[in-house]
Amino acid sequence: MSNAIEIEAKALVRQGDYRKLVSLFPSCKRYVQTNYYVDDDSLDLAKEGIALRVREKNGVYEMTLKTPLSEGLLEKNCSLTPEEFAALQQEGAFPKRDIARFLTMLGFDVDKLRILTSLTTYRVDVSYEGGLLSIDQNEYSGELDYEVEFEYNNLEGAQKILRDLLEKNDIPCSFSASTKTRRAMRAIGK
Repeated sequence: MSNAIEIEAKALVRQGDYRKLVSLFPSCKRYVQTNYYVDDDSLDLAKEGIALRVREKNGVYEMTLKTPLSEGLLEKNCSLTPEEFAALQQEGAFPKRDIARFLTMLGFDVDKLRILTSLTTYRVDVSYEGGLLSIDQNEYSGELDYEVEFEYNNLEGAQKILRDLLEKNDIPCSFSASTKTRRAMRAIGK
């Protein structure tokens, strides 16, 4: 299992602004990923500010647990085999890995956890101003939205660089606190 700290600024943008941003970086990395969001029916993880997902990208599965810090999120990651993912998706069999042990230590019943919904992102990634800029089109539960994220070593810097990029391109800048997880869960009434 690996640990990381994620610090990013993000803003929801309109479709035309999304297209404008993508056109600024024609030779950047493009890919598709699907996040499967995991919680119990009572949303006990979400109530504690914890997000749990399995991301599938190019046939590779990674489970990520995000817990809040004073600035940013602590991420715990572990790889899953396609068989472990299928067992979670089809049978609700939570993988008995480090994340399961960590959640159990925190008092959560991992046997109640299951995939509640998913969100597919068509992503453009580019190295930008010492950080990582991601320009996303997200599809979930019949909804579509557009988001730009800038991951950096501190939140104030991330917000300044993202704001400057958007303003320079006449794109309204309104930072969003609504995560992909929250939007996908809200779309299914959770």
